[in-house]
Amino acid sequence: MDENNLEDVYLTCEEPFIYKLLITVGGFFGAYTFILRGGVFCNAQTANVVLFAIALGKADWTRALHLLLPISVYFFGSFLSEHLGKTIKKFFFLRWDTLLIGIEIIIVFILGLLPKSAPDQICQVALNFICSMQFNTFRQVRGTPAATTFVTNHIRQVGSNFSVYLRKKDDYSKNKLKIHGSMIFYFILGTVLGTVSIKFFEYKSIWVTCILLLIIFINLFYADRVIEREMFNRKPRGH
Repeated sequence: MDENNLEDVYLTCEEPFIYKLLITVGGFFGAYTFILRGGVFCNAQTANVVLFAIALGKADWTRALHLLLPISVYFFGSFLSEHLGKTIKKFFFLRWDTLLIGIEIIIVFILGLLPKSAPDQICQVALNFICSMQFNTFRQVRGTPAATTFVTNHIRQVGSNFSVYLRKKDDYSKNKLKIHGSMIFYFILGTVLGTVSIKFFEYKSIWVTCILLLIIFINLFYADRVIEREMFNRKPRGH
C-alpha cells in the first residue's frame, strides 16, 4: 500500500462492525451487573453517581461506600488505559487495542467461574475496570466520536443530526444519523441478549460476551499481523 495514502485508510479498530460488537457487549454487561451483581451499572457511571449522592443525602454511609467502589474503579480504569495506551501503544506484535480485548476475554471468562456466593463487588470492580478501559481506548468509528459502553451521547447525536438532515438532506448528517442510531440499537440488543441469557444460564451467562469479544480479537489480531502491518505504528483517530 502506498505510504502516502495510508492516512486516508481507517484501521480495523475504527470500523463500524467492531464498535457494534463492543457496544453490544457493553449493553450485556449493564444488564448482568444490574440484575445479578448488586444492582449497579458497570458500563457508565452517571446513574451510580446519582445513587451515590442520594445515599449521601440520606446519610446512608454503607450504601454510599458501596457505590463509591465502582465509581472509583471506573476512574482508575480510564487513567490506566490512557497511560498504557500512550506508553505501550503496541505489545510486541499486537496493538494496545487488540491486547485490551484479549485482557477482557480473560477477565470475563474468570468472572463466569465465580459462584453465586462470591461477593458482588468482585464482578463490579472487574467490569467497571474493563468498561472504563474499553470506553477510553475505542474512541472513534471512522472518524466519528463514539462511546462503546453507554448511549447518552448517541441519543443526543441522533436527535441533533436528524434535525440537520431534515433541513439540509446532506450525506454527512445522514451518515452520522446511521452511525449513532446503530449504536443505540446494538446497545439495546446487548441488554436484551444479557437479560434473556441470564434467565437460562444465570451467572455463567456472561460467557456469551466471550464469543463476541473473541470475534473482535480475531479480527484485530489478523489486522495487526497481516492486513495492517504497514500501519502498525499508526494511532487510531482520537488518540
